[in-house]
Amino acid sequence: MSDFFPRRLFAALFASAAIALALLGPSRAATEAPRPGVSTAGNYLAGRHAQVVREMASAIAFYAVVLAREPDNPDLLRRAFVIYLAEGRIAEALALAPRIPKEDAARNGYPEILFATDEIKRGRFAAAAARLNALGQDGIAGFVAPLLSAWAETGRGDRPAAAAALGRLGGKEGTQVFLDLHGALLADVAGDFPAAEAGYRKIADEDGVPTVRLAVLFGNLYERMGERAKAQAVYDSFRARNPDSRLFDEALRRVAAAKAKPKPEVGTAAEGAAEALLGLAGVFRQQNVRETAYLLTRLALHLRPDFPTARVLLADLLELDRRYADANAAYEAINPASALYRATRTRIAANLDRMDRSDEAVARLETLAKSEVKEPEALIQLGDILRGRKKFKDAAEAYDRAIERIPALERRHWALLYSRAIALERSDQWPRAEADFLKALEFEPDQPFVLNYLGYSWVEKRQHLERATDMIRKAVALRPNDGYIVDSLGWVHYQLGAYADAVRELERAVELRPEDPVVNDHLGDAFWRVGRRT
Repeated sequence: MSDFFPRRLFAALFASAAIALALLGPSRAATEAPRPGVSTAGNYLAGRHAQVVREMASAIAFYAVVLAREPDNPDLLRRAFVIYLAEGRIAEALALAPRIPKEDAARNGYPEILFATDEIKRGRFAAAAARLNALGQDGIAGFVAPLLSAWAETGRGDRPAAAAALGRLGGKEGTQVFLDLHGALLADVAGDFPAAEAGYRKIADEDGVPTVRLAVLFGNLYERMGERAKAQAVYDSFRARNPDSRLFDEALRRVAAAKAKPKPEVGTAAEGAAEALLGLAGVFRQQNVRETAYLLTRLALHLRPDFPTARVLLADLLELDRRYADANAAYEAINPASALYRATRTRIAANLDRMDRSDEAVARLETLAKSEVKEPEALIQLGDILRGRKKFKDAAEAYDRAIERIPALERRHWALLYSRAIALERSDQWPRAEADFLKALEFEPDQPFVLNYLGYSWVEKRQHLERATDMIRKAVALRPNDGYIVDSLGWVHYQLGAYADAVRELERAVELRPEDPVVNDHLGDAFWRVGRRT
């Protein structure tokens, strides 16, 4: 910041920044236009603040004012470029990119990556390859350039050059899966199905449990090869591991009916490049490097606007930033024909609830439950929302309706039973609640939350105290740093009259959960019993 403003302006800077930041307000709606301040310094700091709190529309507006006054400021150009790209405002990012100093662009990599991505989108594969080959191998460019170069060369029809470009990724830590996957995809797009099959099989065998994306790609290949039995085996294998998933329902119906073959999941150079960018974005999302994940996801969507998997990842990133309206817009942009469309409907409802629009969320879920009369997911989500809103009787009824749609409860349903048990207990239906807690433990005997909740409830009711103590001790052993569970153990000691033991455990619980009033109240009661009253 000292490169941007002379030190003698700092006092004025912070004074005007305070005014500009006040204009943001505590909770500006995503659609409300920001009001830039008067001073350059104030607008700059207001833009920085808006960027930190993820008010991106406001950040762009404040930075635009400063850019108009300081059009060649390199720090501001970099920041504005990153925000434009992260927000998917590709035209503005492309317009800003040439203005970023060459040394900064080379060090950052993203301006040239954006140009190359745009060249691929427009079918100018030679120009894209030239840009990518000129990039260095440091930073993000060292991962992106070889992958995009391979797809640019594929667009040119030069398969050996594509293989050579992809090979430049070798030797970098954690890149083998990208080498294998995109080697298989390059073969698939080239029509070399045996090589593609071998590549996908290698990944599946090495991973042990293939990812959902690999299952989509592998099954799609088999369907196009006319190998319906092999395609079904891929989909069935995924369903066996994820029995509640409906992701492959349409694919399985298509296979069973021997309908027309699907189009390739990745059929062009642009789609392959989008797949590469999204794969990298997913890695950075897992590592919580969100800005990089945003940028790569937006680049993938620039290449393939109808990419449902990218829309889901974008929505996930927006949810992490509590931008729930924007996340829902990303979900709504998914084609209803996509296999991912159905799964996003409950997530939209969850986001509406997070925005305190729970009535809308409930209405949506009721409509969804009526349209899918055999599926329990919408009713489970409805129960979760109602329970979160402390409407416990209504929540229990929603869970009842969900369970009616499940032919036979299995081990994987322990969480549903636990959720219904909480709703039943909080709505004074203890006999049913107790039965659900016990059934959940039958499925998952070592589940610490169930052990704790049931044990604590028994202690409060002065029932089964010995068994309750054993259950809570077990829960503490499983989660020794969970303040609420440690509090339960302390309260058991208190109820049994072992006040010194209660103090020991409750002091530790307060250390773990110093902000919780109930935990502190328990400790106060224990202190009183042992004579520590001052």
